[in-house]
Amino acid sequence: MSEPSEEFIIVEELKPGLRGINIKVRCQTKNEEREVVSKKTGETLRVTEAVIGDETGSILITLWNDDIDKVEAEQVYLIKNAYTTVFKTSLRLNIGKYGNLEKSEDDSPAEVNIENNLSDKVYEQQPRYRPRGYGSDRGGDRGGDRGGDRGDRGQSGPRYGNRKPYGRNDRGSGRPPRRRF
Repeated sequence: MSEPSEEFIIVEELKPGLRGINIKVRCQTKNEEREVVSKKTGETLRVTEAVIGDETGSILITLWNDDIDKVEAEQVYLIKNAYTTVFKTSLRLNIGKYGNLEKSEDDSPAEVNIENNLSDKVYEQQPRYRPRGYGSDRGGDRGGDRGGDRGDRGQSGPRYGNRKPYGRNDRGSGRPPRRRF
């Protein structure tokens, strides 16, 4: 397995979907922290945002739990192995589980260009990947009256109910049958 590169980029080069970002930034401002409850585990987490940047631009960074205590306004930080996401149509930098945030000994960048705030630009939200069949009306008993198991009414098959799949075999080809005239 190869080592992640130590090449640092500038804020102006950030765009949605980047991974493994190494960047050197100054914290301009930090918002008040708030508490949220995790949907997965039910535990209470602390979260806040900060405006960080360099001479080329600025961006919002989402800070969780211990990272909140590490960041102070007007300090310079090295962020390694971060990634970008679009949250509520706004570009964000995230440290994540595998990223690292540490205070820099160097005092540059001296200024943050808040005029070019990448988080102010509106981005279209990309749909998240969902496995095939999740939430669709194709196959399986997903609730509603779209097929599913209708054994109580004596109709065929648990997968398709009384519908027959397209194609020649039982699995279906996903296309409607060809019409012949």
